[in-house]
Amino acid sequence: MNQSHMFQNLTHKKMKFEEVFSHILTFMKSEPIGDYKLMMGTDSQVHPSHTLFITGIVIQRVGKGAWACFRKEVVHREMTTLHERISYETSLTEQVAALFTEEKKNDLIEVVLPYIYKGATFTIEGHIDIGSGDRNRTRVYVNEMMARIESLGMEAKIKPDSIVASSYANRYTK
Repeated sequence: MNQSHMFQNLTHKKMKFEEVFSHILTFMKSEPIGDYKLMMGTDSQVHPSHTLFITGIVIQRVGKGAWACFRKEVVHREMTTLHERISYETSLTEQVAALFTEEKKNDLIEVVLPYIYKGATFTIEGHIDIGSGDRNRTRVYVNEMMARIESLGMEAKIKPDSIVASSYANRYTK
């Protein structure tokens, strides 16, 4: 199994995607009446001999905890061109999003479906580590990257709302 296709968190070191999905399903089933957000995003850090990419997956029960994991990918060169790096981050998020097939998404929706009249919700978000502020060098790529995420049926989130990319994944790129 390719290392970059293995996920990890503080309690589980090597998880295949099926195990990740099982954890997400178990987390949701433990309290089906919840406001659920399935969020994924990638951040990167350029190091002297390589560029490290971290893609995080977080299932959040808003106001009541979360379960998260991530996978690493290393590109063996300094990826210094901003557009290339942002585009590659978005590609890695797209790859992880593609693991959530229609069947898997339906499995997750079926957990909350009986409870939607009691306030249960489920959304899928793709987090991009870019911002649209005037001082942000990445603002010129916002529309392009958001369109890529939205084309997969996810809500695209940018800074300051892209917490999986800019906060969770960022922590593991250092």
